[in-house]
Amino acid sequence: MIVPYSHVLILAGILFLLGAVCALARRNLIMILIGVEVMLNAAGLALIGASLKWQQLEGQIFVIFIMAVAAAEVAVGLALIVYSQRRTGTLEADRYNLLKG
Repeated sequence: MIVPYSHVLILAGILFLLGAVCALARRNLIMILIGVEVMLNAAGLALIGASLKWQQLEGQIFVIFIMAVAAAEVAVGLALIVYSQRRTGTLEADRYNLLKG
């Protein structure tokens, strides 16, 4: 069964919207990181759908790069979250004003 390209784009748009809502509405740093991951997966899904529609492998290669960037982002993001939680004792994003000069 072949899924129409418009359905793939609608699903990717819904996933991206859910990830953006999760990243913007939540106060917990881990939930913000999960929202960003969902948005990256939505972009990968849209690229896979486009590469299948036009029978080109570039979209699938880009998705591999997106997955590598997402893995690096999770590693660095979780390390920063663990360090910040140990330093301040909380994961609430509103409590972090460490970047003020």
